[in-house]
Amino acid sequence: MTLEERKYPGELASPQEVHALAEEYRKAASLLLQLSRRGKPLTRAPFRMAAIHAIELYLTALLLHFGLIPSQIRKMQHDLSVRTEHALEAGLRLRAKTAKHLQSLSQNREYLVTRYGPELAATASQINRLSATLEEVATKVTVLITLPPSRPKQSHSATDELQGRQGTTRR
Repeated sequence: MTLEERKYPGELASPQEVHALAEEYRKAASLLLQLSRRGKPLTRAPFRMAAIHAIELYLTALLLHFGLIPSQIRKMQHDLSVRTEHALEAGLRLRAKTAKHLQSLSQNREYLVTRYGPELAATASQINRLSATLEEVATKVTVLITLPPSRPKQSHSATDELQGRQGTTRR
């Protein structure tokens, strides 16, 4: 097996490739929503999964565009709250309601609930809120990644967290 074959999937992907993948998941989410049925929360789980994954990919594309390396992003796991914090520091401007929703997606573990918790399907975000969040993130990230990349405007705490030095102080 060559070194290239042992790379983590996505390790060599460009921000534009990750963005293109996000676009496909967004389109899939839209189609999946059309297949759902009112009053049947489980029928909306495939939409939710595709939408949440698309949001994660859009944020990943933006972070790559602004110079974060894949291993730093992988450390964030599927935490949209952490990704959003870094994206905001890098220049993404979201409405307060959208930023709060991205944080609640992580706090409420919607990614896991959507994948493994059919008994909790009715407790997830409202469909219109998730759709609005997806569309806003998609639109704004698409604009930003067409601009020349610049260094992220990271706070010391964000930099420390990414470098695994959480809890240290700077002098």
